[in-house]
Amino acid sequence: MNFRASAYTTAVAILFTFVAIPASAQHLELRTVEFLSPAVERTMKYNIVLPRDYETSSERYPVLYLLHGLTQNYTAWGLRNGTPYYAGLYDDLIVVMPDGGNSWYVNWAANEGGQKNNWEDHIVSDVVNHVDWNYRTIPRREGRAIAGLSMGGYGSITLGLRNPELFISIGSTSGALEHARQIARVMRGEAPPRELPDLTQAERAAREARRQRVNPLIGIDGFSSQVERSPLGQEFVTAEDADAYDPFTLIDKLSADQLPHIYLDCGTEDRLIAGARELAGILINRDIPFDYMQMPGEHNADYWIQSIGRIMAVQYEVMQRALGQRPFGQRRSEN
Repeated sequence: MNFRASAYTTAVAILFTFVAIPASAQHLELRTVEFLSPAVERTMKYNIVLPRDYETSSERYPVLYLLHGLTQNYTAWGLRNGTPYYAGLYDDLIVVMPDGGNSWYVNWAANEGGQKNNWEDHIVSDVVNHVDWNYRTIPRREGRAIAGLSMGGYGSITLGLRNPELFISIGSTSGALEHARQIARVMRGEAPPRELPDLTQAERAAREARRQRVNPLIGIDGFSSQVERSPLGQEFVTAEDADAYDPFTLIDKLSADQLPHIYLDCGTEDRLIAGARELAGILINRDIPFDYMQMPGEHNADYWIQSIGRIMAVQYEVMQRALGQRPFGQRRSEN
């Protein structure tokens, strides 16, 4: 199935200015939802921010999904990165922040310990369906966008390219976009394995104690420590498994009219910027419209609390245009 992209995708833009925040902007209420996810066979949670007039309105709303990074959880975007504040700029947007553990948002190739680790399906099927069934969303491609930070940036771009029929816009901030490709290269003997830090016995013991520590903010039985949140098994068994979740491979399999709108940003002091620049170069070479932004910043919350304002502004506009809520330019008459 083909999807027309050229009508609503925005042009390439390298942005350096700050998003203007109206004085009337205010935090919206952050709600936590618990539900059973068949894809991972466990009770999971997500945070959601609803428009301020949601309870008194009968309108349906577009949804922006935000994926967290490695070792983070569903509370990261809402409690540390300013999402309720920026969501308060919009009267007609739902923001959903799901939990993916330390899964890299993929369906794991091999599982151990009786676990079921279909984390891609958890997001694109279980979370999306639960939101559509329980809230007044616009339950089609034009009404959905997805973005994420670090591991979540990799996840949002990868899931969006693997499921282009679900999301009109996919975005990454500080994304670990080379994750699967690096693993595939190691498996093929094209790169050395990643070196593990040389820790003393005391350092290893302290590290393991931190991994075992339960985070009360998460509040999910059996899924609140880093040990519990790290899947048992193997993410990729073969290089081909990794290729199937590599954005640099996936993007070549989609035609321009199948591709969602793509948004990329990264801090100039973040080592992960190389992946964002490379993917941007591929899009430029293929003459595919997209949005790219870089500004001073490292791989930390100080950067993400700024980038979320841009992500939300760009992806909100892409959804509104796709939904026919924005004017289109008309060709000037030559007469």
